[in-house]
Amino acid sequence: EKVLRPRSGKISALGKMVRAMWKGRVIAETSMPQSVEGNIYYPPSSLKREFFVAISKTTTCGWKGTANYYDLKDPETGETAAGQAWYYADTKEAAANIKGHVAFYPSVTHVHE
Repeated sequence: EKVLRPRSGKISALGKMVRAMWKGRVIAETSMPQSVEGNIYYPPSSLKREFFVAISKTTTCGWKGTANYYDLKDPETGETAAGQAWYYADTKEAAANIKGHVAFYPSVTHVHE
């Protein structure tokens, strides 16, 4: 496995099987990731939901819209990483391909086969 280096550019489909890893555990896995401004976005169906806890934090991006956040929580140990994942529930038109998709801060690594 190799650590994935997202391609530059605004929006692109990576077209590779990618796994999001946190604390040695797979928390998301997809063959249809999207890369936006260097961040890898995972479709909502690819998430291991037991690791995600919705929080009230939001931020705004001028061209994508309002981001909502998740804490990551290990279901076995209870260890938590605050606000480490985000998604756009309602995107602006330019970012429609990542609506609902989840991206991560660097505590999560991305690997592909």
